[in-house]
Amino acid sequence: MTHLDRQALFLAVALAAQAGFVDALGFMASGGFFVSFMSGNSTRLAVGVVDQVSAALFAGGLILTFVCGVFIGSLARMAMADHRKLIGSLILLTVCLLVAASLHQIGQSDLALFTLAFAMGAENTVFERDGDVAVGLTYMTGALVKLGQRLAFAISGKGAPFAWLPFLGLWSGLVAGAILGAKAHSLWGLDAIWGAAALTASLTLWRVRLIRP
Repeated sequence: MTHLDRQALFLAVALAAQAGFVDALGFMASGGFFVSFMSGNSTRLAVGVVDQVSAALFAGGLILTFVCGVFIGSLARMAMADHRKLIGSLILLTVCLLVAASLHQIGQSDLALFTLAFAMGAENTVFERDGDVAVGLTYMTGALVKLGQRLAFAISGKGAPFAWLPFLGLWSGLVAGAILGAKAHSLWGLDAIWGAAALTASLTLWRVRLIRP
């Protein structure tokens, strides 16, 4: 996070908010499963093996689909020129969200949830660097650990005084997005996926305008 410029940091926080929004939609629509938080689904899978096999299978399917999203997102970036990687990742994410919204529209809500999991996996490749995820956008455990570390460094005088702020911003973005997602689901159900798709499309157009001379 500390290597990002202001525009990239804004994009990261906006995408984290979108991830929180989408995860809240998925959580409420599925009755307690996640489309972006795979640690939670891993626990659901483990508990389901003992308590409810159908829940274990559903959680396992979401995890597998998420990994496939990361896989396809990474392959897509490899196939693109360096100056197109970020825009290409955002376009892929936008298309996935539009497909999920369309699937729900025709009555395929379970497929829509799996498509959301695929999209959230692909989202984590937006900030790849040297083949690794530079910024995790759909999970916040790492960001919270780094927040605590940077606070410790700041207080001890061994680090920059405000290096913890980007991590707080990332976590706050996800939480704010999840609050909005929960409210949106109560009003519109999974139709609110269209809103997430519109946000990603807007962010894509914004980035395109930034790189144009």
